[in-house]
Amino acid sequence: MNGRKNKHFRVILGLLLGLNTLMAAAQTPAFPQRCGIVFREQTLESRDPRRSEKRRLLNEKIESYIRTQSEQAPSARVGEVVYRIPVVVHVVHSNSSGFIGGTGNSNISDEQIASQIRVLNEDYRRMANTRGFNTNPIGADTGIEFYLARTDPDGSTSNGITRHYYPQRSSFDVYNASSGDDLLLSQIAYWPSDRYLNIWVTTLRNDYLGYSQFPAAENYDGLNPTENELTDGVIIDYRYFGSEIGAVTSPTYRYGRTTTHEVGHWLGLIHTWGDDVCGNDYCNDTPPTEGPNQTTECPEKFSNCNGVRTRNQIENYLDYTPDACMNLFTQDQKARMRAVIEVSPRRQRVVKSSEPLPQTEKLTVNVFPNPAQSQTTLEVLFTGFQSFLVQVTDLAGRIVKTQRYTDSPSSSITIPLSTLQNGYYIVKVSTDKETTARRLLVY
Repeated sequence: MNGRKNKHFRVILGLLLGLNTLMAAAQTPAFPQRCGIVFREQTLESRDPRRSEKRRLLNEKIESYIRTQSEQAPSARVGEVVYRIPVVVHVVHSNSSGFIGGTGNSNISDEQIASQIRVLNEDYRRMANTRGFNTNPIGADTGIEFYLARTDPDGSTSNGITRHYYPQRSSFDVYNASSGDDLLLSQIAYWPSDRYLNIWVTTLRNDYLGYSQFPAAENYDGLNPTENELTDGVIIDYRYFGSEIGAVTSPTYRYGRTTTHEVGHWLGLIHTWGDDVCGNDYCNDTPPTEGPNQTTECPEKFSNCNGVRTRNQIENYLDYTPDACMNLFTQDQKARMRAVIEVSPRRQRVVKSSEPLPQTEKLTVNVFPNPAQSQTTLEVLFTGFQSFLVQVTDLAGRIVKTQRYTDSPSSSITIPLSTLQNGYYIVKVSTDKETTARRLLVY
């Protein structure tokens, strides 16, 4: 009798233990949450009650800028200036040995950092023969590039990487608004956020891969909390920073797309579902979406918004799909990011603080490659900041492309050629005092 009771007890105990295990599994995420920017914004708003209004004002400026740009047919414009963004990576770790690199080591290697900068450029420039390339008709080369800063705020030579041993913390809780850990990270390491894109790489709590900070309108009533300026940048868990090297061992998030995603937020992009059911991300070429694709695979997914069934853009960098699924910025996302750089004073200062092209005493114009097929690059070199006009004419003197660039340093401009017939063209650049022309062969 007692044996039978003990047997029943063991069965019931086993069932209870199994139920507890299932409940625990249900409460524990099967995989990390890709992005915590919604909670970052809650933290920023708690410090600055005007934060939402500043974001609204900036969005109005963005939309106005995009409307103005669209008034001129894209085919009639010469091309776009390549924006170059200097990056500083702050590695904050608790590894007392000082050893650098390897699996499970938050003091990641220079090579792991370099792999992430490479991925950013592959993704934002839609580089051929890389994972960042796509043949989607709305896919975009954003014309935005990233490089590790070569000088620090004092002007001394730098490799764009700082390392900080901080034994007081083995991980940082940026999720919790009351923790102040984002401010703590900026106290440990910070370069002026109007001159550099700060990326803090450390160990994060709460299963989030990364966080970022949206741009916002500045100088609103002259009030700008210093805290929000000090935390302006991107925070990434060291296990997801870089591509298939060192500490990056996740089968789902191993290609560096977490940083691509978060930098998109830093440049003003919103999740494809607009952080609400069928919400607005202000990009017309991203279909209405009910929510994120938080999965470990790349299945087709559909949404029903306003009674219309559409396919989710699971390949978009601003979704939550695994790294292997992602390889798309759309044309509207590109327009929005470039508008942010133009209308957000802090983002514009970052770009203008980038290492400039060489200055020349006389106006110098280089065109390469030449001959060219799908696109070419126009390099315009002069002294200081000047306004200049670029015109592309055929041999009969008809203007086929024209564009004015205002108050710019020496610049590199990407010129698309797909709308031009094969043949010779003249590329003429004029400042207030000088004019220089080069011949271009399109084939």
